[in-house]
Amino acid sequence: MRKVMLAGFLAFAYVLPESAGGAELKQETTEAFNQYVRVTEDRMAEELRDARTFLWVDGFPEPQRDKLYTQLRHGEIVIERLETLEKEKRLRVPNGLIHHWVPVSFVPGVTLKQVLALLQDYDHHEAIYKPDVLRSRLLNADGNCFKIYLRLHQKAILTAVFNAEFDVSYFPLDENRTHSRSYSTRIAELENPDRSNEREKPIGKDRGFLWRLNSYWRFQEKDDGVYVQLESVALSRSVPALLAWVVNPLLKSIPREYLSRLLTSTRVALTNKSAADTFDAFPVVRQFSARYFLVAPASGAVQNEGHSTVILPIQERSI
Repeated sequence: MRKVMLAGFLAFAYVLPESAGGAELKQETTEAFNQYVRVTEDRMAEELRDARTFLWVDGFPEPQRDKLYTQLRHGEIVIERLETLEKEKRLRVPNGLIHHWVPVSFVPGVTLKQVLALLQDYDHHEAIYKPDVLRSRLLNADGNCFKIYLRLHQKAILTAVFNAEFDVSYFPLDENRTHSRSYSTRIAELENPDRSNEREKPIGKDRGFLWRLNSYWRFQEKDDGVYVQLESVALSRSVPALLAWVVNPLLKSIPREYLSRLLTSTRVALTNKSAADTFDAFPVVRQFSARYFLVAPASGAVQNEGHSTVILPIQERSI
């Protein structure tokens, strides 16, 4: 019943406005998002200058930090919802919602070199990250800089498919630490994907599920494995004020489920002999993706074959 009610709210908030021209990405929304990103990246730059706080978990007091590291080494994924403040004030984004999350996982028995080789194998991301990535292609590579194409699939009661392009840069810090930055340069929602009448909706004039997507990865080799962190900052449309109280919490939860799947798929691929057959070798991963991540509770547990239970404790913090 709860899912049916949410489906109705989402249909009212998104499908009906589309018939009247859909959502439009306004200049003031883009400028507010860019300001949020600038302030967030200033904080990231400070963290990267201090080797003691390379990973998100390093910023916690020692007892809590040790507990989080133990959870990670036991196979758990820990994730937190963040909100960047400017001079201790919230950054307003007119007609938009910012989705800011940071999950962390640990991949035992692999090296930093192996992790980077997998992440940079963009032509095969569709085999690793299905159903979230339907197609993938490397468009250009120049040293540590890549331009890539992904066809993204987003499903949370309603379904959306996007053609998206990203500029990705990697920055080695030392033999054990690397970070990367990915900016979306083009996101177009598709009508009738994979049909003869498939077409892209005008960019910035669609249902507004995904307008921008920035991803900031950090990788650290230690403890006989590699810690993988992904801080994600995404922009979507807001919803009518009348429905915001029920729809916004659901929309804010969607990136959490997507990012949790992403890190789980990365770990499964790295701990198997071939990324290409990850989902054939581990059908349970495909099953739990469909079962647990349509409308997820605030915290949940899923079984990931070959690892301990994946627990997703959710925290929220303004920074």
